[in-house]
Amino acid sequence: MNLQQIKFVCAVVESGFSVSEAAVACYTAQPVVSKHIKTLEDELGLKIFERRGKRFTGLTQAGEEAYAIAKRLNGDASSLKALASDMSNAKEGVLTIATTHTQARYVLPRVVTQFGAKYPGVKLKLKQGNPKQCADWVAGSEADLAIATEALSLDPLLVTLPCYRWNRCVIAPPKHPLAKEKVLSIEALSKYPLITYDTAFTGRSQVDRAFASAGFAPNVALTALDSDVIKTYVRLNVGVGILAEMAYEPKVDADLKRMDASHLFAPSITRVGLRRNAFLRRFAYDFIVMFAPSLKRTEIEEAVFAKA
Repeated sequence: MNLQQIKFVCAVVESGFSVSEAAVACYTAQPVVSKHIKTLEDELGLKIFERRGKRFTGLTQAGEEAYAIAKRLNGDASSLKALASDMSNAKEGVLTIATTHTQARYVLPRVVTQFGAKYPGVKLKLKQGNPKQCADWVAGSEADLAIATEALSLDPLLVTLPCYRWNRCVIAPPKHPLAKEKVLSIEALSKYPLITYDTAFTGRSQVDRAFASAGFAPNVALTALDSDVIKTYVRLNVGVGILAEMAYEPKVDADLKRMDASHLFAPSITRVGLRRNAFLRRFAYDFIVMFAPSLKRTEIEEAVFAKA
């Protein structure tokens, strides 16, 4: 057994059981991936993947456990490399951040600018996806840290720390009937088509719970993966938008009426997610503290290395 085999197992699962995509992600050829996985299964005497012909279709019951172990081993190997890099050159390297569109577009630019000024020798990579994808990337050592709302805390391989609290606003064209309401209500919102985030994104569950608690069903006309798409379709009069408050820019979005909705929906918390027991380079800790000044390096380390 070797780390290359472990890496290929993780890559196949994280590529949706596509060996060809896993090969591309690992910068190798498809037959190489297939051969290494077959060799590993033979060596262990364990069938990791379900197959249909030559295609992988899923994990066996034993494969589920094997994959969980493989993720930990792959992560430990990444930590070892990070340790060596940090000892040899603390101010050069790569920092990969998994995050959502809203964070990347509206929150992170300030932090990236600040970080770049302090660490010009560090290359930043942003991987955008939904919160579940962000959690998977960190758990699988494809990213160093994740920044998102919800979902991160559901992965047992991750530890999450709260960064900041936020709520939502409602946006509509200035002449929309809702714009005349002094105080918005769920009942008023339920009368109009709504445009909001996909169920995998940015606190959508808080919106659904608020409608359910008030005894109304939201008339969701369109769901989107990012805030800019929501604003685009509000401008086209497809519906009223429910938006993360930080995604409304007064100057850019002056053609849209912003209405406070903090009294309607419970606040959400954006968190940073880190792989348990992972070694983080010093510049990674600095990035986290720049993003969330309320966090201290000592408490981040204590959380990462705490016994589960």
